[in-house]
Amino acid sequence: MSAVRAVAVDLGASSGRIVVAQYDGGSLSLQEVHRFPTPMFQDTDTGYTCWDLELIESQVVHGLKLAKVLAPVQSVGIDAWGVDYVLLDRDRRRVGPAISYRDHRTDGVMDEVFGRIPAEQIYRRTGIQFLPFNTLYQLAQTTRVHPDWMERARHFLMLPDYLNYRLCGVLSNEYSNATTTQMFGLGSDNWDSDLLAAGGLARAELLSPVDPGTVLAEIGQPFGTGQHVQLIAPATHDTASAIAAIPFQGEHEAFISSGTWSLMGFESATPCTDALAQGFNFSNEGGVEHRYGVLKNIVGLWQVQQIAKEVGLGHIELVAAANRAPAWVSLIDPSDHRFLAPPSMSAAIRAFCRETGQPEPGDPGTLARCVFDSLALNYQAVKREIEILRGHPLSLIRIVGGGSQNRLLNQLCADACQVPVQAGPVETSAIGNAYVQLIALGVFRSLGEARELIHRSYPVETYLPERPVPAEACRRFQSFAPTPAPGVAQ
Repeated sequence: MSAVRAVAVDLGASSGRIVVAQYDGGSLSLQEVHRFPTPMFQDTDTGYTCWDLELIESQVVHGLKLAKVLAPVQSVGIDAWGVDYVLLDRDRRRVGPAISYRDHRTDGVMDEVFGRIPAEQIYRRTGIQFLPFNTLYQLAQTTRVHPDWMERARHFLMLPDYLNYRLCGVLSNEYSNATTTQMFGLGSDNWDSDLLAAGGLARAELLSPVDPGTVLAEIGQPFGTGQHVQLIAPATHDTASAIAAIPFQGEHEAFISSGTWSLMGFESATPCTDALAQGFNFSNEGGVEHRYGVLKNIVGLWQVQQIAKEVGLGHIELVAAANRAPAWVSLIDPSDHRFLAPPSMSAAIRAFCRETGQPEPGDPGTLARCVFDSLALNYQAVKREIEILRGHPLSLIRIVGGGSQNRLLNQLCADACQVPVQAGPVETSAIGNAYVQLIALGVFRSLGEARELIHRSYPVETYLPERPVPAEACRRFQSFAPTPAPGVAQ
């Protein structure tokens, strides 16, 4: 067959990349043509931390122009992080800035919403993990503080939906990202009207979500006339795209999509929404072919990324320094809210250690080692929860995404969880994005067929458990482990 090329626009909360995926009938090759830091700014009118949509859009268009130079492409698909959104008025102009989930404006908003709809009902209806920055609580804060914005709003789009609109003029809401909002009715395949009302959105402002693989439109610019390029909605939530590219080989496997966030869980044909799942605060996020990613959001490499910026070291140098540092000396709770966006990550880590009676990490290596050790113990805790939910032990953990290149953290995960770990592929969000496009183009018949090719095409590195975590370190971590989910009795 002649080569088929799909462009995967993969936007992470730290960086964005444009990747050309070429399928020649036997294998899929990837070529990254553009990468850029995901830009944010401080809005002068509101003080909010916001995404620079104009700059993001210009970088995406620039990347598509670079892709065009390589060879003709058949399709484009965009994925990005979840929960953040854009409001448009009746003339399709933006209403308010695109505020980042890292802004602290939603502190305390969950409890306000629970006063209208109990937490147990919200979880039963949506199956989504309680996080203070979920779209539901962002909208509730906007409704209270900026009611004029909500009065003007006529269209609600998640960030990839907005970029799709900018490229083709078609308004759409895509299924996988809609499920991250905590306003989507689990099992109903549509929005929950009561939760929309709690967030301040009228039903008319939303569209029935389209499935991953839906062709939205044919686009001309930036490819020029004469080229028939389809704009296809993949699983627009980057985690769902990443899960689509994981080459599962057994039913007792779990995954960690490792990057700025670590998303740890398992794939399931049915959601898991009983009291135990709520108590463990697991999400049931929609994916390709309506499979569920039953997972927990864990703060991932964000803290290490911030330390690297503060101390002026590259990521590789910082990991090497952490590898030389002594293990299990100081630990933190990575999910503590103070680590979401502190003025200084290093200072926040030292303060936590001081408050919990532990040695304060003094140099970059010990700071990073503190984070890596703590992440490994967080993985251990979630692994136990998964085994309880599923009723059997895990046989393997697959680590994918950019963080799968971190050999230190991979080995720490194997040691803490005491199961083999397989690392790779790296660019799973881009791979999953591209494969959904290729399914829509008729190249593959199903996700299962695509995963078989992924299994054959991308090597993985195996890490076996070596040194168990000292019992004292496990007890110390458990002493400041996260509290149960809202609405769950302790």
